[in-house]
Amino acid sequence: MMGLAEVVAGALLRLQVITEELASRKPASDVWSGKQVLGHLIDSGVNNHARFVRASVEDGLALPGYDQDVWVEVGGWQERPWSEIVELWAAYQLQFAHVIAQLPPASLGHTLSIGGGDSVTLEFVAADYVCHQLHHLAQIWERTGA
Repeated sequence: MMGLAEVVAGALLRLQVITEELASRKPASDVWSGKQVLGHLIDSGVNNHARFVRASVEDGLALPGYDQDVWVEVGGWQERPWSEIVELWAAYQLQFAHVIAQLPPASLGHTLSIGGGDSVTLEFVAADYVCHQLHHLAQIWERTGA
C-alpha cells in the first residue's frame, strides 16, 4: 500500500496547478469546495496526530471524534489562499508521515476506539488515514477537473 509521503509526492504538483477560482468553487451550497476538502484533510491530520501519539504509548484508548463541519467552518478554509492551504497540507502530512514511521512496531497492535466506534488497531487507523487522504484528493480532482 502507498504510504502517506508517497501520497503527498504524487498529489503536490497536481494540487499546485489548480487555480484559486477552481479551488474556491463549491458544487452546491452544502458541498465543500476544494479548499475546504484540503482543509478538512489538515484538520483530520491534527486530530489523528494526537490519537497516534497517545495510542503509541497506551493500549485500549477510547478517544473522542470531532465535528468535521465545525472544524472546516471555524478553520475558515474557504477564505484562505489556495497556495497556502496546499503548502500547509503538504508540510503537515509529511510531518505526520514521519510520526507514523517512528511508531514503535509493538504499538501498531494497540487498540483504540474513536468517537464511540468499534475498537481498531493503530495499524488499521494508519492505513485508513492514507485511504482517507486518497478519497478526498479524488474529490478535489473531480471538483476542479485537475
